[in-house]
Amino acid sequence: MRNLRVLYHIICGASPAARAEAFAESAKQAGWDVCVVATPMATRFADLDRLADLTGRPVRHDFKNPREEDLFPPPSAIAVAPATFNTINKLAAGIADTLALGLLCEHLASPVPIVMAPKVSPSLTRHPQYPRSIAELRSCGVQILDPSANPAQLWERVLEAITAVTRHV
Repeated sequence: MRNLRVLYHIICGASPAARAEAFAESAKQAGWDVCVVATPMATRFADLDRLADLTGRPVRHDFKNPREEDLFPPPSAIAVAPATFNTINKLAAGIADTLALGLLCEHLASPVPIVMAPKVSPSLTRHPQYPRSIAELRSCGVQILDPSANPAQLWERVLEAITAVTRHV
């Protein structure tokens, strides 16, 4: 029987994605049923087979056939880590051109808490759209972690944030 606390871990294409197994292991130890969704670019970084073994579920990275049954139960929370410039701006604009963005757009106005851990180069953070997108997502209730915090503690910070936002859920 699966745990009732379901965490969608959305992985974007940035260097921390290569270590996403650490987050899956920690989240499972904390009692989460982890479902991993990778953006198309993240499939180049993450070890999808290892993540599937750890979570007991396939890693989704593309839309399913409409006649197919859903592979994942509904989420209790969503972690987007690492969250790239592209994903942050597309989500704020309501663009759902990948499975990961489609799920995020679908849940942005729902009561499902979303935590994002940006991994964006300093030059892209100065792009005029980036701060507007961050502000828009925060106004929708998305918790966005401080990108300047210690990158070695990324997975711990994401799990702490998910734990905090789901404490009363």
